[in-house]
Amino acid sequence: MSPSALFALPAFALFFLTLTLAACGGTMPPPSDRLASAEAATRSARELGAEKEPKAALHMKLAQEQIELAKKLTTDGENRRADLVLQRASSDAELSVMLAKENNANGEAQKAKEKVNQMKSGK
Repeated sequence: MSPSALFALPAFALFFLTLTLAACGGTMPPPSDRLASAEAATRSARELGAEKEPKAALHMKLAQEQIELAKKLTTDGENRRADLVLQRASSDAELSVMLAKENNANGEAQKAKEKVNQMKSGK
């Protein structure tokens, strides 16, 4: 297509031509930052004892599986799909962190209640 022919195209045609060229021309780089973030959140969940709380453990396991899938997708050159999988992995890992924190807070609250009850009963 000659440059003068481009000016003859209606504006909407130029818009779609630009979108098509952009979609075909660029490839997404590997989602390294998102991978690191998902792995860090999973480590945090593990350090907070997510394995002790069933719901937290489930979400941590899901995050780990999704991280492994994303690594395979990245190796296969499917970076866009890997990025989407890592978004899900990050969400599951962060949910696992929150559930583990909640479980720890509930445990601390229970210990505090027991201590107050012991003090009230004079033991």
